[in-house]
Amino acid sequence: MSVERIKTAIANKKLRCPHCGEPILNYEKYVDTADSVWDGAGDTSVEFSGCKVTLVCGNGSCDWKERTEYWQNFADD
Repeated sequence: MSVERIKTAIANKKLRCPHCGEPILNYEKYVDTADSVWDGAGDTSVEFSGCKVTLVCGNGSCDWKERTEYWQNFADD
């Protein structure tokens, strides 16, 4: 996963608010989730399994906000 994919989806209005149905306008608190971290004998490895992000609607009076690792579920295909 990448923060750039989320930025692109928001810029292209591909993510929809489940509360009001309008495009999601912003996000907060992006973080990659680590699946495993290994450090030993001069070799370091980090495997990522996804990300978590707080999606924010931001349309008019809609105050919907959700922290999720399944942001693709809000995609308007």
